[in-house]
Amino acid sequence: MTQDVTAESSPALAVDIMTRPVVAASKTTTLRDAAIQMFLGGFSGMPVTERDGTVVGVVSEFDIIKAVRAGKKPETTLVESAMSIEVISAEVDAPLEDLVAIFERERVHRIPITAEGKLVGVVSRPDVLRWLVEPNFMTFS
Repeated sequence: MTQDVTAESSPALAVDIMTRPVVAASKTTTLRDAAIQMFLGGFSGMPVTERDGTVVGVVSEFDIIKAVRAGKKPETTLVESAMSIEVISAEVDAPLEDLVAIFERERVHRIPITAEGKLVGVVSRPDVLRWLVEPNFMTFS
């Protein structure tokens, strides 16, 4: 006999909701290249990591807009000069309730998800909404 597992019958964790694989920029990525990745990926920001997956920042569309409006050239300006270094992240076993509390308290759009300090996914507000309104759909990987 199998058990029906839905968003209502099983407490959701970050690992259940997160988007993966996740695209991250390095500090030496240009703003132009980061913007292109955002356009192509359909997301409004991305984590910035070291090569080992350690999250060191987050860059958003708005960070890039502010930099360009301040006169920085997107073709030559590096992400590290525009990114936010105050990263709010969560571990893979963080419950949905904790993620929602972070969204509400910190007014962020996405939360990098880590395992043992290394980036493994991202939970965005649309990911949470999808989990809540589509509880009968499952993804297997």
